Amino acid sequence: MAAHLISVIGSSPGVGKSTLCRAVTDWLAGTGASVDHFEEADILTRSAFRPVAEEFAGGAGAVRPATLVACTRAYVEESLGAGRDYLVTDALLPFIPSLVAWGHDESGLVQVMEELTRAVEPAQVTVVYVHDDPETALRRAVEREGAAWEHWYLRKLADSPGTRAVHDLSSAADHLRFEADLTRRLLARTPWRLLTVDAGALDAREAYAYTRRHLTDALGPPEERT
Repeated sequence: MAAHLISVIGSSPGVGKSTLCRAVTDWLAGTGASVDHFEEADILTRSAFRPVAEEFAGGAGAVRPATLVACTRAYVEESLGAGRDYLVTDALLPFIPSLVAWGHDESGLVQVMEELTRAVEPAQVTVVYVHDDPETALRRAVEREGAAWEHWYLRKLADSPGTRAVHDLSSAADHLRFEADLTRRLLARTPWRLLTVDAGALDAREAYAYTRRHLTDALGPPEERT
């Protein structure tokens, strides 16, 4: 059985992406499969992504697309060599928010997506895209994380070349709407399976049940996966 990479990404902070990623990891591990849970912060600590951490540490404030592609390839190869059945990643592939913030335009992102598509082979890929109205999701994130997080998030966007128009939550929501449309266009160009989860209509438990049901349809029953 080919390894399967399940990339859980969100249209905005506050959509429940990490909660869903953990639930999917626990479910698959419970079937007896070998699962790697790649948490969002792991990009700065995993050995395969050491070049990413080194470029960040160099003070450039950005990472070259070629580095992201090479590290993704190394991560998949390392995971296949370790016999992993599933790689469940939180906000990793395909790096669109970071690349947009660093100033890459759509034509450049198309090229990056093509390179990433080749880099993950022969793993199969399903992108679980959790989305909600960005203003609602951002308010939820601020309620959860507090005013200091809001200041950090807005400053991070305002200080990046591709998102300098952001100055408050309203302009951040406008940017996230643009980014969501861009993400859908870019994903539509790939051979990857896309599962969209409406966090505005589903609570965390319902979102997990919906995701599990559709992933089961895509991956096959547990006896075929283990």
